[in-house]
Amino acid sequence: PLKDGIITYDDTFQWCKKLKHVDLVEGELHLTIAALQLGEWRNDMYEEIDSINQILPDTPARGLNYDNEGKAWAIRTWVRSVLRKIV
Repeated sequence: PLKDGIITYDDTFQWCKKLKHVDLVEGELHLTIAALQLGEWRNDMYEEIDSINQILPDTPARGLNYDNEGKAWAIRTWVRSVLRKIV
């Protein structure tokens, strides 16, 4: 399941320069989104889920000085954003 804290280290993807896409497997998140009554809400959530795939290609594998600028940080930030919209 998609949860906050799933990626804990900034260097998790430091050698993954070609990481450009994240796929969420079927599960609770997809069931929750499908249950949303308004199509606009569903579309907003699907856009939020896909947003990481727009960000990752241009994000460095690791941040400068190993700080919050790399792919791990981008994915962590994205996970939190998706979860905030659902809750």
